[in-house]
Amino acid sequence: MIPIQNLYYLLCYAWNRLPEQEEWLTSEATAFHRPVELLGRVLLMGTRRLLSQGLRSAYVAREEDLAELRGRVLLDASLSRDLLRRGRAVCAYDELGPDTPFVRLLLGALDQMSRARQVSATLRQELRAVRRRFPTDLPPTTLSSHALRTVRRTRPTGHEALLLNVCELLYRSALPEPAADGRTRFMDFRRDERLMAQVFEAFVRNFYRLEQRRFRVLSETISWQAAAVEPEDLSMLPAMITDTTLESAERKIILDTKYYRAALRPRYDRQRLISPHLYQLYAYLQNQDLSPIQLLEGILLYPAATREVDLRYTLGGHPVRVVTLDLNQPWPGIAADLLKLIE
Repeated sequence: MIPIQNLYYLLCYAWNRLPEQEEWLTSEATAFHRPVELLGRVLLMGTRRLLSQGLRSAYVAREEDLAELRGRVLLDASLSRDLLRRGRAVCAYDELGPDTPFVRLLLGALDQMSRARQVSATLRQELRAVRRRFPTDLPPTTLSSHALRTVRRTRPTGHEALLLNVCELLYRSALPEPAADGRTRFMDFRRDERLMAQVFEAFVRNFYRLEQRRFRVLSETISWQAAAVEPEDLSMLPAMITDTTLESAERKIILDTKYYRAALRPRYDRQRLISPHLYQLYAYLQNQDLSPIQLLEGILLYPAATREVDLRYTLGGHPVRVVTLDLNQPWPGIAADLLKLIE
């Protein structure tokens, strides 16, 4: 299990942002017992910062029964309700204000977290206090996949993007049914291997994107070096998309991350590498279209769990390394190990 203090760093880099100094000090000083407590603290601090900067305004379409004309008069609706004789009309107009899908979603997350039984009473009180700083007429939106997609389509940036990521992780770690008292219960999402595989992959790629300047960092699609009797048959080949590619004029590194409990598996009373992982990396290396002066390398990177591994081979003429990263050590050691890996 990744220590919660290190989990903060993984999430920040997975979300393609450097850790904030204030949040880093809080995460280091606070003895969090559950990941949801860390998410609650980041949600609180991000919301406070957002409010201090001012909520972004947007135009919202409204339709109301008014005594004074505003915007467009909806004649059919006004006549059907016999409003004109009483000096009133149904009007449609756009109003500029903080009532946006993002703010409604954020309020829903604050409401949910302020009732979570796994969050300390002090943090729940702080969340309720920051919730009261929003206009009282703004309705919250319950966290859902549809609401998250709606806000994601607006392409939020800065602190809005951070808070949206927190909301999404809260939604994905909430248990299906709330407790009988209406409080939401959250699972320890570190146990969700599929989710953590996505976090680990994004963490490694964005760490290199943000922390070094020697290589261009990307996730690339590799074309098969293949031919077919029928050209359309080539479209049936599976896609080859790297987790992380680091490229300079002289070197190209294909780095594949695997979030597994161990880099080795027992077979016939011996420990062996996981063959599909090695075959996949080998296929990536063999189908590269390289510059004549580029050195091509491959790395399989696992989180260290039961055993540390550092194996080096030459496969198909290319250096290949299978290595584990200890996520249980203090953060400076993790950062140093990642940078040393690509020296």
